[in-house]
Amino acid sequence: MGPILTIVAVFAALGLLYQGRRRIGRLESELSLQRQLTKDLKALHDQEHSRAVAQQQALFNSMIEGVLLLDHDGRVQMFNQSLERLFGLGQDIRGKTIMEAFRLHELSTLVNRLQKEGTVLGNEIHLPGLEARCLQVNATAVPDRQGSRQASILVFHDLTRFKQLENTRREFVANVSHELRTPLSLIKGFVETLIDGAKDEPAVAMRFLQIIDKHTDRLTFLIEDLLTISRLESGQIVLNLQPTALRTIAGRVIDDLQTRAGERRVRLENRVPEKQGAKVDADRLQQVLFNLVDNAIRYGRADGTVIIGGRPGEAAGHVELWVHDDGPGIPPEAIERVFERFYRADKARSPEQGGTGLGLAIVKHIVQSHGGKVWVESEQGKGSTFHFTLETHGCTCP
Repeated sequence: MGPILTIVAVFAALGLLYQGRRRIGRLESELSLQRQLTKDLKALHDQEHSRAVAQQQALFNSMIEGVLLLDHDGRVQMFNQSLERLFGLGQDIRGKTIMEAFRLHELSTLVNRLQKEGTVLGNEIHLPGLEARCLQVNATAVPDRQGSRQASILVFHDLTRFKQLENTRREFVANVSHELRTPLSLIKGFVETLIDGAKDEPAVAMRFLQIIDKHTDRLTFLIEDLLTISRLESGQIVLNLQPTALRTIAGRVIDDLQTRAGERRVRLENRVPEKQGAKVDADRLQQVLFNLVDNAIRYGRADGTVIIGGRPGEAAGHVELWVHDDGPGIPPEAIERVFERFYRADKARSPEQGGTGLGLAIVKHIVQSHGGKVWVESEQGKGSTFHFTLETHGCTCP
């Protein structure tokens, strides 16, 4: 019986061992499955997190305003492309402090205020550089469930263009007021003098009335030019584009200004090629050339020469016209500003020399409304040349 019991015990032990191994195998299989599920869930979680971050970044990048997200330590966690453009960032600033990332004391001070106040609205900062920028910053702290600051969001609005327009408007109002005040003061002064007795002296009265008439005309021209610019800027003027021989338009301008040129002994030349043509509004183009030639006569050299010329434009489908004088030229610092309203390159020039200060601004708007561009080249002591381009629209003149 002993051996039999031993054999039975061995088989029982083997059976238990087999069952244990099967159970261990099942446990290992279940554990492996759980590990795989955990791995898959983690991959899915990472994928969803990456997708959420990508969607958040895409949302930030679609915003016109610059957006900056700081963590609870005040280090950069996220920023969008608009912020990158506003500050001209050339490197990744994530993980850096405000001072390390931007090196702006104004911005660092704002973040310090934000830590104390929780919200900072309407704060303006100025970015130094070749093109100074003005930014409005709205910032708020994002608290966690316990009320502690978890993160901070700063939104940057670019006010540069708005500030420029505001300054332009102020300058425009000031310039218009000055240009109107001068002739009105003179007219009022001469009228009061006539009333006080000068009207009884025919020679004096006639001279005063002629001066009044001159300044009345000046007011009329100024108002007409202001209305022209207003209509051009608002798009109220509809251009009547027709195939036009450009030499013919230049000839009309020379005929109209021949008397004025004779007063200063200035010779006018038409060098526009015979067959050069473009599809333009002839009346508006004549106004452009008239203003340019009139300026050249008025501010150029007495006994000098003013030339209207033309040639094919550098860009296909364009023609270039130019007006050249051999006068004193324009100072380099004034080159970029001569097309501004009421800007005078020579501050010593008196408005009594004529002109409303709006001629070149009108030239610029008319040329741009034709799809062209205008610029000036000048060297002091050697004269100036005003260039502008026009679209030909395939127009040629026989």
